[in-house]
Amino acid sequence: MVRSDNRLGQYLMLAPLGVSAVLVVLLSLALIVALSLQRVDPTLLFTELTLTAYRENVLQPLFWRVLARSIAISAAVTAATLLLSYPVAYFIAVKGGRHKALMLVLITAPFFTSYLLRIFAWKIILGFNGVVNSALMTAGLIEAPLQFLVYNSFSVVVALTHAYLAFAVLPIYVALERIDKSLAESASDLGARPFANFRQITLPLSMPGVIAAALLIFVPTVGDYITPTLVGGPGGTMIGNLIQAQFGKANDWPAGSALSVTVILSIGVLLALIAGGARLYRRPARSAA
Repeated sequence: MVRSDNRLGQYLMLAPLGVSAVLVVLLSLALIVALSLQRVDPTLLFTELTLTAYRENVLQPLFWRVLARSIAISAAVTAATLLLSYPVAYFIAVKGGRHKALMLVLITAPFFTSYLLRIFAWKIILGFNGVVNSALMTAGLIEAPLQFLVYNSFSVVVALTHAYLAFAVLPIYVALERIDKSLAESASDLGARPFANFRQITLPLSMPGVIAAALLIFVPTVGDYITPTLVGGPGGTMIGNLIQAQFGKANDWPAGSALSVTVILSIGVLLALIAGGARLYRRPARSAA
């Protein structure tokens, strides 16, 4: 009874912050939707509702090509980041011992520097005269600089994977830390091999952290525009660049808002389909069990 009262008190203390956050998000979305239904002429704002911005921008094939490329890049970044971060988080949680805090600090230390500096560093590393090409040419492995390392989707994936690596390590580490160690020990005592132990116990129980990490990576990288601007080039343009151009150089806020609303709805539908597919996949497994 005392524990439930303490939890209720904690929830009540966090309630104002949660309500404020929800209100800020809802007001921002309402403003974007309202702007997307206006004309370009600033003198006519909030006086006439129209779908012109959607017809002139969302229905263009260029928008959907760039959106598909953005989703593909974000999916590649999410997969690469999870593959790299899970072993790191697993090592810290299982083998870290008393040095866990130090390891976590070392992982997050690069993120105390500017995001722009870290992305620009990849431009120097992957550039035509950068570190990678210079090292390969010095070793005699290539005669001319490799052209595919920068200013394309590959360089965007590499830079974003590094930029969001810590955001994947931390939730996976927290999920692994919450797993009861006695479960793995009991499975080992019953003859389970280490890989079977990991596949049947550790990995399923750590999936909440993996899913949280995937969402923390996939959702913001879809709308990223700084990284494609610095290392993407024409072949790495993402939907965030189109939206930023409408709000910036074009000064067409209704068009930028219409693109933003469509991206939000598209990502929401995509995530809902993935969640629905996962539920349908689990039902036959549960019924068979």
